[in-house]
Formats: sequence, structure tokens, C-alpha cells
Amino acid sequence: MVQYASAHLDASFAALSDATRRGVLEQLGRTNASITDLAEKFHMTLTGMKKHVVVLEQAGLVTTEKVGRVRTCRLGLGALKAEAAWMESYRQLWSARFEALDDVIEDLKLKERQVERTE
Repeated sequence: MVQYASAHLDASFAALSDATRRGVLEQLGRTNASITDLAEKFHMTLTGMKKHVVVLEQAGLVTTEKVGRVRTCRLGLGALKAEAAWMESYRQLWSARFEALDDVIEDLKLKERQVERTE
């Protein structure tokens, strides 16, 4: 089987497959937060939250900066732009296919009405 997806998209969608990580992105969309704050908000251990943040960071969805003992997380630059573009290309493809299917259905309905008139 041919693989068309890039490693970046694979990492991003793998990171997004987890509800906690999606929640972290949603939270960081509102405001930057420390790993400790995120762990408290999601009722998990600091170690557990660090693992989630590492996955998001490796996917380029989150960046972190350590100042003293506090590691602050923020959304990555251009977060989800490549992913949104990939999804948009498929949305356009499927939209065109559904429009073509609608045309076929309308043609069939028209032919069916013509056959009913001749009977």
C-alpha cells in the first residue's frame, strides 16, 4: 500500500487522537499554561501531563519554554495549518464528487419522469 501522508501529518493526527491532548490544545487556545496548571485542570499527575505535552510538542502543535522551575506551554506557531489544508483538499474532493452524484440523480429523476409520461 502506498503511503501518501507525511510524517508530520501522522504525528499531528496521532496527537489529536487523544481527548486529553485535544483538551490541552483547547485550553492553550485560550491562554498559555504551565504543565502543573494543565495537570491540575485535567486531574492527572504531573508525569502524565508531561507525556501528553511531549507528544503535542513532537507534533509541532505545542511549544514549551522553561523559566526557572516552571515549564510554560503555548500553541505552536502555525498550529494545525498543514492539517487544515490537508482536510480542506479532501473536503473539496468529496464536495465535487457529491455534486457530480447529485447531477446523476437529477438526470435519473428526469428520465424517470419522462418514462412515466409516455406510459
